[in-house]
Amino acid sequence: MPASPASLATTPGLPAGPADIRLVVTDMDGTLLDDAKRVPEGLWPMLAELRRRGVLFSPASGRQYATLAREFADVSEGMAFIAENGAYVVRDGVELGSDPLDAAVTADLVRAVRRLVADGVDVGAVVCGKRSAYVERTDEPFLAEVRKYYVENRIVEDVTSVDDEVLKVALFDFGPAERTTAPALAGFADTHQVVVSGEHWVDVMTRTANKGTALRGLQRELGITPAQTMVFGDYLNDLEMLDAAEWSFAMAGAHPEVVRRARHLAPSNNDNGVLRTIGRVLRLPGY
Repeated sequence: MPASPASLATTPGLPAGPADIRLVVTDMDGTLLDDAKRVPEGLWPMLAELRRRGVLFSPASGRQYATLAREFADVSEGMAFIAENGAYVVRDGVELGSDPLDAAVTADLVRAVRRLVADGVDVGAVVCGKRSAYVERTDEPFLAEVRKYYVENRIVEDVTSVDDEVLKVALFDFGPAERTTAPALAGFADTHQVVVSGEHWVDVMTRTANKGTALRGLQRELGITPAQTMVFGDYLNDLEMLDAAEWSFAMAGAHPEVVRRARHLAPSNNDNGVLRTIGRVLRLPGY
């Protein structure tokens, strides 16, 4: 059962002494970053201390690998990146795993989005390849949202004909994605992951691609157990990842299903919740 929203110091189940944590995995938006998309104060010195202790830090996000690699460029040595909601895992520039979409499915998804647009839905598709993200829609409000998560992006005439391995198709809906775009893609849910990854985003991937599958593969690669893994998340695309760690934390204010699924509750992303929790559980100086 998840912890009640008490203060971190009184959260049931936290150890009296430092836990044997070897891997810390955190979602980015709504979890590590505050609502203004800012990295929390104190992250960089904490990463240095985690490295000194032999604890691997791994960002796990719907963002593309290039975006994550740029954010952590100065500290990326040895760091594992779980990108594209688990469809792409990279460490030290070497691919550890990927789970691309079939080209025919990508084309079907793009046609479904085009039909939604024709019906008046304010939505756009981002075809997420290993090298770049690709879009057809060219208006600045849409492109501004794309750039937040995909630093490598290209405008093309037809996203179904790009020469790249496609990891997922992401849809940005200017309305509530959970009530509009996601239901419209229900036909793909029998064979693929259709995940609401944020208030305005829906991601479609292969049936086997998710952050949990990626994390379990990373654990096997590194010889790290779920009992040695700490995970933080806030939205529906984090659910499988929470299942892969005994130290699973939902952020205060997370989606209700995430709070139900996690074992513990952390302070919110606007209250430095990830760093405070890591410091508390690992007994780091200053926490």
